[in-house]
Amino acid sequence: MNMTTAHSLVIVTGLSGAGISSTMAILEDMGFSAFDNFPLPLLPALLEQEKQTARPVAVSLDTRTRNFDPTALMAAINRLKEGGDWKVKTLFLSADDAVLLKRFSETRRVHPLARDRAVADGIAAEKSLLYPLKHEAGQVVDTSDYSVHDLRRFIEGFAGGMLHGHLNISLMSFSYRHGLPREADLVFDVRFLRNPNWDKDLKSKTGLSADVQNYVRADDAYVQFLGHLQSMFDILLPRYKAEGKSYLTIAFGCTGGKHRSVTVTEDMATYVAKTQKILPVIHHRELKS
Repeated sequence: MNMTTAHSLVIVTGLSGAGISSTMAILEDMGFSAFDNFPLPLLPALLEQEKQTARPVAVSLDTRTRNFDPTALMAAINRLKEGGDWKVKTLFLSADDAVLLKRFSETRRVHPLARDRAVADGIAAEKSLLYPLKHEAGQVVDTSDYSVHDLRRFIEGFAGGMLHGHLNISLMSFSYRHGLPREADLVFDVRFLRNPNWDKDLKSKTGLSADVQNYVRADDAYVQFLGHLQSMFDILLPRYKAEGKSYLTIAFGCTGGKHRSVTVTEDMATYVAKTQKILPVIHHRELKS
């Protein structure tokens, strides 16, 4: 196993109820030595010990730990980056207040900052406490709309890109009717393309069908649009990789999320696989299996 993998470290933190423990379980499944709810003062000794192994390390540090100090955590992360022994990525998990309240209600868990008061008060206090840390984190992900499978797909892409030293790319289609995808780094609106929904023979099909794809590609603007999009990818993707980004989500949206956006996503996935020599993750949000 190479040195990059042996000295890879993921620091997981964020809001209680946003999926920290689930994230740690996914990282453990991927082969990380995972330490959930770990005390910050013991981190140097742990990492010194783990340097002797060939496994990447994941550590969650959050408000479940007594006397949790986000300023001290940021300082520790900066020291690790400056030391050079560890390739460090910080992952901050967040979610909407309403979603967090629902999750605490369903699980009947006690919020770590609201043991003697309302959960909403704990959420507000935690958001205020962690605000500086959130804005210093290398990767922030909002899990409000995530299923367990969505979270796994994201974590595997994020950590996989880090471990293997390349930029993992996720391409997705979506419907504007159902809102913008929170996880998207780049969003392209393809509603200007001709719409197969108005063709009675194509309405019930999707952009995975050759008939629909050919219909969309026959738009006079399609070839020119795709060419400009590919040129943009040629510029952006190497620069994102050079900046140390390990995971990039690019979304294409149309009205219903079943025809035009799916076609563009599939065509760009083919292009990315050819030019970047990696297989992007494809996710068609509105196409339910």
